[in-house]
Amino acid sequence: MRQNVRRVCPLILLGAAVCCTGPAQAQQNYPVRPIRLVVPSSPGGGTDITARIIAPKLGEYLGQQVVVENRPGAGTMIGGEVVARAAPDGYTLLMGISTLAINPAMYKKVPYDALKDFAPISQVVALPNILVTHPSLPVKSVKDLIAFAKARPGQINFASAGVGTNPHLSMELFLSMAGLKMIHVPYKGSGQGVIDLLAGHVPVMTPSILTALPYVKNKRLRALGVTSAKRAGGTPDIPTIAEAGVPGYEAVQWFGVLAPAGTPRPIITRLHGEVVRTLQAADVRQRLVNDGADPVGSSPEEFAAFLRAETTKWAKVVKDIGIQPE
Repeated sequence: MRQNVRRVCPLILLGAAVCCTGPAQAQQNYPVRPIRLVVPSSPGGGTDITARIIAPKLGEYLGQQVVVENRPGAGTMIGGEVVARAAPDGYTLLMGISTLAINPAMYKKVPYDALKDFAPISQVVALPNILVTHPSLPVKSVKDLIAFAKARPGQINFASAGVGTNPHLSMELFLSMAGLKMIHVPYKGSGQGVIDLLAGHVPVMTPSILTALPYVKNKRLRALGVTSAKRAGGTPDIPTIAEAGVPGYEAVQWFGVLAPAGTPRPIITRLHGEVVRTLQAADVRQRLVNDGADPVGSSPEEFAAFLRAETTKWAKVVKDIGIQPE
C-alpha cells in the first residue's frame, strides 16, 4: 500500500505542476496558430482596408498568419460581439472602429460594454472622412453644396456606412452646423455605399478617406472637403470642411486593435509591441500616409483613455443633434 502511495504522489505532483505552468507556458510560446482579426464592417471600407494593410506585416512579426475576417451588421455590433465573447487567449482580435464609442449613445441595447468587455491594445490610425459627391451633382465646393441643398430641403439623399457609424454622424454634424436637411440612406458598410455613389444612385457621402481617395484621384468622385481640423497629409490640396464653409466643424474617424477582456497581460504586451512595429515599417507607414491616414501606435493605457473620451464626446454630439437611440 505504501509503495502505491509513493508511486501515485509523484504523478499527482507532476500533474499539478503541468496544470500550474500550462497557461504560463502557453503565454510564453504565443502565438502557436493563426490569429483572427475581425473587421466589424463590409469589405472595401476604411476599417477593412486598414486591417488588410497591417495584417501581412503583423503576421510576419508574430510568426503566424493574421487572417482578416469580415463580420458586418447591426452598426458593427455583430463583429464586436464576436470578439467580446471570444476566448481571451489572443487568437481573436477586433479591428475596432469609432462606432465602439458611438453605439452606446445610438442604441438602447448594445450586446457588450465597450469599456469593460475589451482589452485595448493600440490605436492604429486616425483619419478624416471626406465629403464627396457624384460628378453629376452641379457643385464644386462646400459652399456650392450648402447653397444647392438649402434650395432643395429634404430632396437630396446622402449615403452612409450605416446608422450610427462615424460617416453617418459626420454628415449629420455637417447638416446640423450648416442648417441643411437631407435624407439619410444607410448601407451595410462604406464599401456598399460608395458603390451606389459611384453609380449615381446617391449623390453625397462622407466615407473614410481610405475608401474614397482612389475614386477622387481617378475623378470618379468629386472631393469637397475633409472632416478633420487640419488638411490630410496625403491630400494637401483638399480643404477642410471648416475652412471651406463650416467654421468649427471636425469629425475624425479612428481604428484600433482590441482583444477580449481578460486576455493575459503578456499577450497584450506582445501584440502591442508588434502592432507598433508594424506601423513603423516603412512600407506600411508610407501606404497609410499616402492614403490620408495618420499612423498612431498608442499604448494600451492611452488607447483605453482615448476610448473613454470618445464615448463621452459622441454621446454629447448625438444628444446635441437630437438623434434618438433605437
